[in-house]
Formats: sequence, structure tokens, C-alpha cells
Amino acid sequence: MSATLPAGTPARPLRVAVIGAGPAGVYAADILTKSEAVTSGALTVSIDLFDRYPAPYGLIRYGVAPDHPRIKGIVNALHKVLDRGDIRFFGNVDFGTDLTLADLRTHYDAVIFATGAIKDADLNIPGIDLEGSFGGADFVSWYDGHPDVPREWPLEAKEIAVIGNGNVALDVARILSKHADDLLVTEIPDNVYAGLKASPVTDVHVFGRRGPAQVKFTPLELRELSHSKDVDIVLYAEDFEFDEASDEAIQSNNQIKTMVGTLTNWIAEQPEDLSELTASRRLHLHFLHSPVEIHDDPAHPGKVTGMTFERMQLDGTGNAKGTGEFVDYPVQAVYRAIGYHGSPLAELEYDARRGVIPNEGGRVLDTAGSPVPGIYATGWIKRGPVGLIGHTKGDALETIGFLLEDRLTLPPAQNPDPQAIIDLLEERGVEYTTWEGWNKLDAHEKELGAAWTAAHPADGIERERVKVVPREDMIRISRD
Repeated sequence: MSATLPAGTPARPLRVAVIGAGPAGVYAADILTKSEAVTSGALTVSIDLFDRYPAPYGLIRYGVAPDHPRIKGIVNALHKVLDRGDIRFFGNVDFGTDLTLADLRTHYDAVIFATGAIKDADLNIPGIDLEGSFGGADFVSWYDGHPDVPREWPLEAKEIAVIGNGNVALDVARILSKHADDLLVTEIPDNVYAGLKASPVTDVHVFGRRGPAQVKFTPLELRELSHSKDVDIVLYAEDFEFDEASDEAIQSNNQIKTMVGTLTNWIAEQPEDLSELTASRRLHLHFLHSPVEIHDDPAHPGKVTGMTFERMQLDGTGNAKGTGEFVDYPVQAVYRAIGYHGSPLAELEYDARRGVIPNEGGRVLDTAGSPVPGIYATGWIKRGPVGLIGHTKGDALETIGFLLEDRLTLPPAQNPDPQAIIDLLEERGVEYTTWEGWNKLDAHEKELGAAWTAAHPADGIERERVKVVPREDMIRISRD
């Protein structure tokens, strides 16, 4: 786990546990191993990376749509870090049940929490609890083959509303509107393919509160919408409103300029008579719509049958205000994708409003607002679910900087022997998985993809992998 100690250095490596094996956790571990203190020989480190899932990569495996072209590059980068062998991976280990904070303090000098944010942010409007109203994050977990969600999803609606103007909203809308056969080239699980294949959907509507210049998605996400076969993108001229702040943003921000340019080109190329659109499915982008109520009707009590929005207008600052005009859309399902929210962690303070662990620069705080010695946070559980995956590197760099600054005053682990944590897990009957186990599962999923390809030569589709979904199967394959 560590190199030979130079003369004058501590008698043992600094033992660090990282809870969460997504990008935030892997980046933190990697940055620590590459810190000047370590590379200069002044410090050696021994790092264990824990995750509640049997497989690593967190958000990349269970939170990003399978048809994203950039996924492979990020996975390859994370794989290289973990494949070096200087960071141990323990999967299928749940903090709070399999291991407590006291356990971690006993075996490690420092603990970094990188557990992310996986819950849907709330949308408090009437009707949000009707049958057919869903959280976007829950749907993402389903189509990404999350081991802890049901295998089936009720895809019964012909007309669907997606609330939100961020990347997740576009992911949800794209997967709902895309033809299932076009997803076979991805790692989509078989049960997800079967569900999407049977979907009767014809129209997916995406609603945002503000105008085209205030959207929160990225140019890449927007362009991907146009890559879906047999899906027409529909825009509405009355939604294209720009105020002074919008014009300033377009002139000063190339990303906003690119997205507004793409949207205006699309609406310019769109036929005036929408009946001339020929695709079997339509993806509608609506701006300046604020959700008011989801409703049912006497013929379908308790089930979503429509949704009411208030028309908005920009106020000159880029923000929107209500016009008092309301409009109804017939939809049979609603997906809220207005953001993620973190979850509390056992024995740590929690800011329920922001969904984060209270911290200063990554140093976790107690009830009095003082740093808890040896306890740190990074990623979305540190700063909230904002920014792209790459932004977690900056978070990790800040957190690791403070950990290294504190290293001489950290409370020492009582039992720092690397074997001791393994003995504890085995003593408790925890079926933990390892990096070697992940390589087995990874190879197995690729073999499933090759077998499917060989069995369907006429389709001309090469499946790189088929994702294994049941937790028990992942554990069995990894530990075989």
C-alpha cells in the first residue's frame, strides 16, 4: 500500500478512509496520493475507498444517462486511478450499518465523506403526490440499473411533462422520448430496454421557469437532443423572450451564446404548421412556464391527467415574474427534475435545507460550528448538487489541502493495521467486494454484451456491455 519510508518520516503511513467511490471520492484519494507531501517522501499514505454499492464510480454508473458519449472517458480516468493498486476499494459496505463512525475512527486517522446527493429536490405544489408523478432522480436510477430500485417502471403515459431546465431534465426527457432500439449500443440493462420498448409515449414536454438564455443545461446536452432518431424537437415563438440581462449574458458567455444560437436556429428551421412534422415522437421545449398544479379528473381520480402552469415574463435582471396567465397541458405523467438533494449521515450534523454536511472548506463542523478533528467532506455532500462532474476536482483539492494542513494534529487511529478493517468486515459477515471483484464484474458485463451481439447478427448492433442489475448477482460475480 505504501512505499518504503525515508529516514526521519513517521513510523507508519497516514491512514485515510474515503466514503463514496464516485468521482468526488476517487479524485480526493488520487489528489492525496499525488500531493507534494507524498511525492516528496515527507509523508506516506494508506487509503481505503468504501462504497455502499458493489461496483465503483457512483454517479457515473448510476446517475448519468447511458447514451452520453463522455461517460467512457470519465470511467477510463477513474479506472486508471483505482487500477494502480495504491488505493484499496471495498464495495457493498454501508456506512452507518456495516461500519460506524467509531469504527472508522478506530482504524483511520482521517475520514473523507464523498457520498454525493441522490434524492430528488422537493417540488411543493398541489397534486405532486398523485399517481403518475415521479422524481427524475428515481427514474434515472431505474434506467441506469440501480440495484436498490424496482426492476419495473410504469411507462404508460402518451404525454409527459418534465419539470426543470438542467442537464438531468434533458436526460430524462431524451430517454423518455428516444426509441429503445437506439439505446442498445449503450450499457442499458435488459429490463430497462424492455420497459422503454413498450412505452406508448408520443409527446414529452420540458418546462423551464425562465427564458432560453437562463437555461442550466450545457451545449452538449442540448445538441444530443437532435441526435435522437424519429423524434422531432418542437419550440414555440412566444417562449423566446430576452431582456437586458439575457442580451448581456449572450454577449459575455460563449456557452449561453452557443445554446441560444442553437435554439433560435432550430425554431427558424421549424415548419410554421407543426402538423408537417413527421416523426412518431415529439420533444417539446417550453420556456417561461412555472408549475402551479398537477391535477386528476373525475374519470381518473388519483391519477395524473394534466398540469397547470403560469406564464412568466423576464424582469430585466434575468429573473422571471408571473403574468397571471395560466395554461393547461394534458399529460398523464410528470417528472420533476429540479435538482438533487443530499441525505443525512449517521452521527454527523446535517443541513436539511441545503442537503449538505456543514463544513468549512471541507472540514466537517459540529453543532457548535467547530471543526470535527479528522472528519472531512468533498463533492456534492460538501457544497450541494451544483456544477458538473469536473468541478469536484476543485472541491477535492481544497479538502485535501486542509487535511494535509491538519495532519500533525489528527487524532491517531487506535488500530491502523490495514488488515484489521478486513478482519472486522469479515467478522460482521459483510460481503464486501474488491477492485479485483469489480474487474470480474466488468468483464462479465462485457461478455454479456458480446453474447447479445453474437445472438443478433441481423441487427447490426454491437453491444459493448449489458449492465448487471440485481445486487446479489453483482456480489456473486465479484466474489466468485
